[in-house]
Amino acid sequence: MKTLVIAEKPDMGRTIAAVIEPKAANKRTYIEGSDYIITWAIGHLIELAEPDKYDEKYKKWRFEHLPIIPDEFKLLPNPRTKDQLKVIKEVAKQCDKIVNACDAGREGQHIFSLIQRHLKLKQPVKRLWISDLTAETIRSGFQQLKDGSDFDNLTRAARARSEADWIIGMNGSRAFTTKHNVLLSVGRVQTPVLALIYDRQKLIEDFSSLKFYEVEAFFTQEQTEYRGLWQGERITDPAKAEGIAAKVKGKPARIASYEVKDTKEYPFKLYDLTLLQRESNAKLGFSAKKTLDVAQALYEKHKVISYPRTNSNYVTEQNIPEMHKTLSALQGTAYDEWVRQANRNLVHKNNKAICNPAKVEDHHAILPTGKRANGLSADEQKVYDLIVRRFLSQFYPAAEYKVHTVLTEVEKETFKTTVKELLQLGWKVLYPESKKDGKRAKAKDDKGKEEDEAEEEETSEPFSLNASLGAHCRDAAAKEKETQPPKAFTEGTLLKAMESAGKQIEDEELRDAMKDSGLGTPATRAATIERLKHVGYVTMQGKRITLTPKGRTAVELIRAAGVELLTSPEMTGQWERRLNEISRGQASDETFMRNVKKFATLIVDKVRVQNRAARTAFEGDEPAGKAGGRAATGKTRRSAKASGTDGAAAGTAPGARAAAGTAARESGAPAGLAVSAR
Repeated sequence: MKTLVIAEKPDMGRTIAAVIEPKAANKRTYIEGSDYIITWAIGHLIELAEPDKYDEKYKKWRFEHLPIIPDEFKLLPNPRTKDQLKVIKEVAKQCDKIVNACDAGREGQHIFSLIQRHLKLKQPVKRLWISDLTAETIRSGFQQLKDGSDFDNLTRAARARSEADWIIGMNGSRAFTTKHNVLLSVGRVQTPVLALIYDRQKLIEDFSSLKFYEVEAFFTQEQTEYRGLWQGERITDPAKAEGIAAKVKGKPARIASYEVKDTKEYPFKLYDLTLLQRESNAKLGFSAKKTLDVAQALYEKHKVISYPRTNSNYVTEQNIPEMHKTLSALQGTAYDEWVRQANRNLVHKNNKAICNPAKVEDHHAILPTGKRANGLSADEQKVYDLIVRRFLSQFYPAAEYKVHTVLTEVEKETFKTTVKELLQLGWKVLYPESKKDGKRAKAKDDKGKEEDEAEEEETSEPFSLNASLGAHCRDAAAKEKETQPPKAFTEGTLLKAMESAGKQIEDEELRDAMKDSGLGTPATRAATIERLKHVGYVTMQGKRITLTPKGRTAVELIRAAGVELLTSPEMTGQWERRLNEISRGQASDETFMRNVKKFATLIVDKVRVQNRAARTAFEGDEPAGKAGGRAATGKTRRSAKASGTDGAAAGTAPGARAAAGTAARESGAPAGLAVSAR
C-alpha cells in the first residue's frame, strides 16, 4: 500500500509532490504517485462544535444556561471545506502509513490531529518537520522523518489552547453579552490585549503637560564648533532660563571635563515573526496581518524564505552552512555588491549573537533561502528586502564610533555635549537611510524620562577638542519645551508589548526570557489585533490604534465585575507559558484545563451579580467592520428586548444572529461557536 502525505494547504502539497513524486498524476484534490498519495487540508477542516450541538437550548443566549463546559468536546467538519475532508477519508483507505506534513508548529500540529481524531485514522504516523519548502529541504526532511508520537506533547498543548479559548470565549462573551444586552466579545488573549490599549489611552488622556525650559549654548574652540545643554534641575521659570542664557552668551569658557570612548554597534538580531512585523509596521506601514500574509506567501508560494511563524532570533550549528550557501546564491542579484563585500568569517557556530541552539525550539530565525526571488509583488519585494538585509548584516562588522563627552563651564554654569563620531559604517552600509550625518539623535531613555540632556550629535566629520585650551560661548538661548504624554500604540509597538505580556522591557535579553510568557504566539498576534478591529473595540487613525467607546466600556465592565484577571496581560502571559511547558512535557494539560474551567465558572458567577450597564455607555460605537456587519447597536438591543429575550443576546433578530456568530468567532474561539452565522 501507499503512504498518505497530508499537507496544510494545496500549494504546500503540490510543492512536496513535485519533489517526492515528480511523475505523479494530478487528481485535482490530491496527487497520486507510485509510492505516495499527497493531499491537503485547507486550513482548519474540523472545528469545535457550537453549544447547540450539545443541547438545543443553547441556540438562544441565556444567562441561566451558563457556564457551558462540555465533558468531551465534539468535532464537526467545516461545512465550507467538507468535500476536501471526504477526499482525505477516501484516499486514507488506500494507504497503510501517514506523513503529517502540515506546518511545523503548534497550529499545524492541531490541524492534523483534528483530522486524525475526526476520521479515526489508525495508520502509523510520521512527521515531516522542516523550516523551508525548497526541494533540497523537502528531500532531506523525508529522509529524516520523525515519529508522530514525538509530537504528542505539542498536540496536547494545541488541543488545550483550542479548548481553553472555546471555554473562556464562549462563557465570557455570552455572560457579558446577555447581562448587558449588547454584543460583547471576550477572549483569553483578546481581552488582555484590549486592556493594554485601554490603559495606554487612559494614561494619554490623564496626562497633564508641563512647560519647562532648556538652555543651549554654542561654543567654539579654534576651528571646532559644538553645542552644549545646560546641566541642572529642570527649569520651569522662563526668566531663570533667559537669565542663564544672557549670563553666558559671549563669555569665555573652559573645558572642565573631556572623555573619549570607543564604542561599537553590532548588527541587530535576525528576525523572528514579531520583530519582522514590528519593523514592517514602522518602516513600511504594513499591518501585522499584512506582514504575516506576505511572509507566508514568500515562504509557501515563492519559497524564498524559511518558515516565518517562528519566535526565535537565532540559528543552530546546522544552519551556518546553509547561511553561507544562501549568501553565495545571492550573488548576481540586486544584492550582489553587498554580497561581494560580505565577510564570511563573521558567521560561524561560535558567534552567539547568531548561533545559539538553546534559543531555537521549533524553528530558527527567518532566513532567505537559496532560491532566486522572481515574480514578487511590490509588497512581497519590500518584506523580502527587509529579511535579506537583516541576513546580510550578519556578515558585516560592527559600526564603530568615538563618543566624545564634554562638560564646558562658563560663568560657573555647566553645559554637556555628547558627540558620536562615525569611524566605520560596518553593517550600516546596508541601511543608507539610517545615516544621521550632522543630525541630532535623541538617545533612548529607557526609564521614560523627559530630560533632554541625553541629546547627542552624530557626525561623520572628525571631532576633537583640546581640554587644556579655553573655548568661547558665541551664543546661547532658552528654549521652551513641554513634557510629552505616552505615545498611542501602533501595531508595531503593540506587538512588542504583547511579546512581553505588557511589560515595558527594553533589554533584549529580558525580552527574550519573557517570550514564553507573551500574549498569544507569533502566529496568532496579528489575528488578535484584527479581531479587536472587527468587533468594533479599536479603530485605526493612521498608524495609531484608538479605543472606541465600545472597547472602553468592555474593559470597564470586565474589571468592574471583579474578573480583573481576564484583563491581566501578565496572567494571560503565564497561561501561554504553561501551554509552552505542556508542549515540552513539563506541565499537565489536564491541570491547565481544570484551572481554565474554574476560571470560566468564576467569570459567570461574578457577572451574574453585576449591575447592568446603562444603555448610553455604548453610544457612539464604531461599526464592527466587514467581519460582523453592524455591531449590536441600540436598535438591535431594543429588538432583542421586544422579542422577549430581555437579557439574552440579540440572537433572535436576523442581523444580530450573524453578529452573535461573529462575536463567538472573534472571541478567540474557532469559527461558528454560538449562534450560527450561516
